[in-house]
Amino acid sequence: MHLKGEKMIVKSGDGNQRIFLGVNFVVLARGQDSMITKMLYKVGDRVLFHKHPNEQSGYVLSGKYRLRFGGAEQEIVSGDSYSIPKDVEHSIEILEAGEVLDCFSPPRKDYL
Repeated sequence: MHLKGEKMIVKSGDGNQRIFLGVNFVVLARGQDSMITKMLYKVGDRVLFHKHPNEQSGYVLSGKYRLRFGGAEQEIVSGDSYSIPKDVEHSIEILEAGEVLDCFSPPRKDYL
């Protein structure tokens, strides 16, 4: 069943390239209840403390980052993953440029 506006299958190179608060990313597949993005972080990008009504889970493809949320701070690298509950303040510092896959549930309307 194809839902209006959702991209059920996205072929390589067909993602929707976007910029949000100065960070480049690509919106990949999205359904009614979730979406996946590929964040294209570069040194100098700033993702300050923020929160949103979406649960966010991520997988680090490359690069090195400092993730802060829930009173904790952790460096994450390729192969690491995380999950941030909805409405929890968090930030990410880019230590080395790279890519991160982020899944949001429900989809982030501000990324569309």
